[in-house]
Amino acid sequence: MAERVQVMLTEEQVDARIRELGEQISRDYAGKTLHLVCVLKGGVFYLCELAKRITVPVTIDFMSVSSYGAATKSSGVVKIVKDLDQPLIDRDVLVVEDIVDSGRTLSYLLPLLKDRGPASVKLTTLLDKPERRETDVKVDYTGFEIPDKFVVGYGLDYDQKYRNLPYIGEIVFE
Repeated sequence: MAERVQVMLTEEQVDARIRELGEQISRDYAGKTLHLVCVLKGGVFYLCELAKRITVPVTIDFMSVSSYGAATKSSGVVKIVKDLDQPLIDRDVLVVEDIVDSGRTLSYLLPLLKDRGPASVKLTTLLDKPERRETDVKVDYTGFEIPDKFVVGYGLDYDQKYRNLPYIGEIVFE
């Protein structure tokens, strides 16, 4: 089965929204240092663009959590592939995610991070699919709410392809 990518959100739309989020986060964390925890691999594109637009001091760490594999739907099994390198004690943490859909991965990850003693933990996601939610997850900073479509680009992939697209596109199978 062949696939093609149809543009859902242009590069300009994504860039403008990330700029707005950077301004809002900068206001909310004024006078503080913000520790960004990027969920790899998809979140790295959003992290880089967001970090450039945050005006308070930031530190960055990475975590790799998997629940997909090569499928287009979450397997439901969450595993930590790469844990953080730095402790979270007394830090203001902002988890940076590419997309929130079922919520299962984050309902596992957020309590795990909160148990590590940070001053605060909040979540930002570039994309949110609330109609796919299976478990309640509070997203503090949302780029875009999107319908239940399989999307790629800006770090999101289909079987490791399309991450490098500068826009958000829907995969259409033909």
